[in-house]
Amino acid sequence: MQNETGTQRVKSIRVRKWKRWSIHLFPLPALFVYGLFIVYPLLAALTYSFFDWNGIARGAFIGFKNFIDLFTQEPFSGMFWNAFQHNVLYFVLQMIVQNGLAFLLAFIIYRKIRGAEFLKMAYFLPRLLSVIVVGFLWKLILNPNFGALNVLLGKFGLESLQKAWLGDPDTALISIILVNCWFGLGFGVLIFLAGFQSIPNELSEAARLDGAQGFKMLRFITFPLMMPSIVIMTVLTFIQSFEAFELVYAMQGSMGEPYYSTDTLAVYFYRLAFSSSTGGSTAIGLGSALAAVLFLFIVVFTVLYLKFMQKKEVDM
Repeated sequence: MQNETGTQRVKSIRVRKWKRWSIHLFPLPALFVYGLFIVYPLLAALTYSFFDWNGIARGAFIGFKNFIDLFTQEPFSGMFWNAFQHNVLYFVLQMIVQNGLAFLLAFIIYRKIRGAEFLKMAYFLPRLLSVIVVGFLWKLILNPNFGALNVLLGKFGLESLQKAWLGDPDTALISIILVNCWFGLGFGVLIFLAGFQSIPNELSEAARLDGAQGFKMLRFITFPLMMPSIVIMTVLTFIQSFEAFELVYAMQGSMGEPYYSTDTLAVYFYRLAFSSSTGGSTAIGLGSALAAVLFLFIVVFTVLYLKFMQKKEVDM
């Protein structure tokens, strides 16, 4: 009996140990997929950037020459900084228009107006569509000949405002950014609404009893407590702005038409690495160098911004 009891105890210990260690096996499929489709392409792109390329055939090791050419050799340098400026404008306008409007709409819904649930659904509905579908839809709406926008302007007697919205270098990029703001508005509303709902009612009531109203309430109570949501939206908007590709590609193609006025870094990368428009033997190397620079820029900015905001929250 004692031997049987001892044997059962040993088996029980082994089973518990196996269960404890088997838990660590469940993330392995996800880690494998993540490594195959995320980590490996990043490392491969970084490796490719240090080699010369003859078409799709890898040539000799050339060190940082692709990076140097990207920043110093024309037309690569001019196109890089042109696209970079467009990404910066993309980010700034999204922060002002998309996130500013999302913050305002979330606050209105938070005040529990009539139809708040319907508004939440309506604002988020565009997000359910494919980016490519959104791009082609708005390309039709903005068509200068039969597009709905110019037709409506003509109906209201505003023919002077009718434009070739995507054919004019002055309006093409702004039009695409505003379409992106429309597409991403609902997500911002949900993030900010979650932030508003996390503010304790007791704190708001105490502030009102102390005489905090209007701007004072927003400045000293609401805004500081909303900082986590604001930080999340800022980081996500920054990443999305500097990775902008699908919508631009769907509406204007890979050449950043007209006259590269809608070019972004991601579109420029696609043109360098996969398009024959450059005609150079180092296109894949230059594209990989651009991808590495873009990745490092996003990571460094995000880390520094998060560190800065953490320090600022401690000071507050």
